Amino acid sequence: MLLASASRSASIAHVLGRRAASAIALKYSNALYGAALANSPQTLTKVHSELATFASTLKQNPDVAAFVHNPTLTAKDRAAGLASVFSTIEGSGAKKETLSDITKNLLTVLSENGRLGEAEGVIEGFNELVAQYRGELNVTVTSAAPLPRDVLTRLESTLKQSQTAQQAKSLKITNKINPSLLGGFLVDFGDKSIDLSVSSRVTKLNNALQQAV
Repeated sequence: MLLASASRSASIAHVLGRRAASAIALKYSNALYGAALANSPQTLTKVHSELATFASTLKQNPDVAAFVHNPTLTAKDRAAGLASVFSTIEGSGAKKETLSDITKNLLTVLSENGRLGEAEGVIEGFNELVAQYRGELNVTVTSAAPLPRDVLTRLESTLKQSQTAQQAKSLKITNKINPSLLGGFLVDFGDKSIDLSVSSRVTKLNNALQQAV
């Protein structure tokens, strides 16, 4: 099976480590958002839901993730593998729901251009645009370990007092895990970023020590 073969040949570290959206990915995000919204708000919602399913499949299905991030496949193999990915996302039987042409076209273009590995970045950028359209403020709190609920609640109360949050209709906090932070956390919301991580303080201390020598 093509997806299984891709799984054996792709780098697991690459699959798990790549998350940041590149400038190219953001161009696809903007084009995707414009095309979906131009069709109708309902289409925007459907594409948003489909890409959420695709992103979830990437995390839960190692074969699909490895296929998406394998840059060595031929155009023929990518086309065949993508058809298999579509089938996986759509499901089967009574639960089968055909993907929209916009979602299919996006993944097909990414595949044909050898940029399927940018899909996660494209989805992240698209989700941000959808959130802005809905008046939502998505806050990402990255920590070395899962934060206790009471800490997230206090952080949410503090953020709601900010001017950025008060301009939004709703606020949603997502806690991501990055052990390299050692401790503390990193808060990203809107166009702002607050680095309260231990790794950041260690870096600043090291820099200060080097300058003092």
